[in-house]
Amino acid sequence: MPPTPKRKHSTRRTGKRRAARAESVAQIVYDKATGKPRLSHRKG
Repeated sequence: MPPTPKRKHSTRRTGKRRAARAESVAQIVYDKATGKPRLSHRKG
């Protein structure tokens, strides 16, 4: 079992952690060679 936290984290600290882990919307770009839409930063 993980250890129990000794003190409460501040809401600001909690929010910072949650913001870093937030899901982002997939970026759709159009391939210059084919003109077809694809996901950004992925080979296709």
